[in-house]
Amino acid sequence: MSEEIIANDIMQSKLDNYKKLQELGVESFPYSYDVKHHAKDLNENYAKLEDGEITEDIVQVAGRIMANRNNGMFIDLKDATDRIQIFSHKNNLSPEVLEEIKHYDIGDIIGVKGIMRRTPRGELTINNVEVTLLCKSFRQLPEKHHGLTDVEARYRRRYLDLIMNDDSREVFVKRSKIITFIRQFLTEKSFLEVETPTLHSIPGGASAKPFTTHHNTLDMDLYLRIAPELYLKRLIVGGMDRVFEIGRNFRNEGISTRHNPEFTMMELYQSYADYNDMMDIAEDIMVSAAQHVNGNSSTIIKYGDKEIDFKKPWVRKSMVDLVKEKTGINFLDFPDQKEAFAKAKEAGADLETWMNWGQIVEAVFEKHVEHTLVNPTHVTNLPKDISPLAKVHRDHDMLTERFETYINTWEIANAFSELNNPFDQMDRFQEQVKAKEAGDEEAQTVDYDFVEALEYGMPPTGGLGIGIDRLVMVLTNSSSIRDVIAFPTLRKNK
Repeated sequence: MSEEIIANDIMQSKLDNYKKLQELGVESFPYSYDVKHHAKDLNENYAKLEDGEITEDIVQVAGRIMANRNNGMFIDLKDATDRIQIFSHKNNLSPEVLEEIKHYDIGDIIGVKGIMRRTPRGELTINNVEVTLLCKSFRQLPEKHHGLTDVEARYRRRYLDLIMNDDSREVFVKRSKIITFIRQFLTEKSFLEVETPTLHSIPGGASAKPFTTHHNTLDMDLYLRIAPELYLKRLIVGGMDRVFEIGRNFRNEGISTRHNPEFTMMELYQSYADYNDMMDIAEDIMVSAAQHVNGNSSTIIKYGDKEIDFKKPWVRKSMVDLVKEKTGINFLDFPDQKEAFAKAKEAGADLETWMNWGQIVEAVFEKHVEHTLVNPTHVTNLPKDISPLAKVHRDHDMLTERFETYINTWEIANAFSELNNPFDQMDRFQEQVKAKEAGDEEAQTVDYDFVEALEYGMPPTGGLGIGIDRLVMVLTNSSSIRDVIAFPTLRKNK
């Protein structure tokens, strides 16, 4: 037993109880238990039970002791679904079992078999007729009325957060439901779920700084994937017309309430579609997921003091038009980089001298527009300079058929009419190389194997990526991405 476990009186008391149970011949760590019922179902099924009424129904539950009164006569038991009261009395249990129960502590996990009743005071209760200690707890749980209030501690010790905070548990239940729903939704639309590599020989698929690792046997550097895009499009080349993947991506960038170095994305690709089709499917996925997880048909999502209306169709406006609305500047009238730079500087945008025309427009958008996009909005026709994997817009060669979807001022989705001309793609990669040499650390590199794949022919294709973590944040009213990732990346604990 570690010294830390017995560091204070409560832990010493728990250790003493453990030793006493050993003396009584009680096994504190058995191998299994036959759970037949759950607290939530019992609370629902017996909701109409009258005060003082007792049934003949035998139930069998298991969970953690959250409160222990009168030497174990009344125990509040919490399982994965809800809480329920356990009543242990000499009329139902032997003196030996009652003595055992006296040495149970808050935090212990037990199994209980008993009879359903409601107390005269109205508390749904299980009359304990058989109890089994399933796991002894040696550390003190946080104070029950305040839970685990330290935010940093909640993230570092998520298991305690889940034990004490029902709201946190509900967030992760909803997260699972959202992901499951998206998977089922796409499967019903004839999309095939696939898996692509996490270790890449070159970084690509999005503009971001990669994490680097090394494979010893091959003696080569590898990169954790920034995005699965280029591999998924290889599958489209191979004739798999509708594919999707839900998985972790990794970007070696800053940490904020909306950024974690590893995060979950859903990416899909559909042959013979374009970015207009992707807008439709993005709306269908997110609206349906919102209604599914909230259990109603409402399109109104409450986030903080805001009400976000998911009602379709969502606003669709080009980035340059949105910038013009806020600044009066139509950057299409200033195609020269120097002229655009000067106009953006007048508008107060945060600029770097190496920025190209597209990056300048994007900087003005971030300064004046992004924070205004609360209701779902598709920001369309992004500049070619910042969209190396998207087709040139059919009506304007400085723009692309690409959109980003914003909800609650956050970018939630990104989609293209996918570039499938291998010569154009190679030129775009070369432009990215020049941008990297000019100072853009997030610019992409040339993926020669992907260009070769395009040379075999990829049909017209629409692609869509949705940030699962941010979508979950919106749908669960969570203020930080760390609230929706079970184990977020944190600094080392000093």
